Amino acid sequence: MKVDEVPQDPGIIKDGRCEICYAVDRDGSYVLYGSKGWTPKNIANSQAWDVINNRIRAVAEQVRKGKESPLAFYMVQHQMDVRLLAKYAGISRWRVRRHLKPAVFEKLGARILSRYADLFEISVDQIKRIPNDFNQENMTPSDDKY
Repeated sequence: MKVDEVPQDPGIIKDGRCEICYAVDRDGSYVLYGSKGWTPKNIANSQAWDVINNRIRAVAEQVRKGKESPLAFYMVQHQMDVRLLAKYAGISRWRVRRHLKPAVFEKLGARILSRYADLFEISVDQIKRIPNDFNQENMTPSDDKY
């Protein structure tokens, strides 16, 4: 696509930022060019974030009911599964699965909690609970419907 054909539809990218894509300039050379968005892509991204946000809300509810540990919330919030979390934390998968159980999580020592907290870039105190205002603070807003 030519530089003057790069879509500039308003959408999911905010704050004057843009997505970099390749375009052909007047000389026929490929150049990097910024795009604010493209409506079909914006719709797909918005729908994907809706699914992620719904999953985060569902896990938060499970944590509040005492069926999952706060670790499950942070894992889903960061779009991780057990395998990925285990790899990044340097903890075996079977142990991570155990840590998702509230009774086991409550007994974890500071060393293990610190590994998880460092991974999620939060404090040890924060990893022991989910934030009350996570809807506004930690989730990508999906208030723009296309």
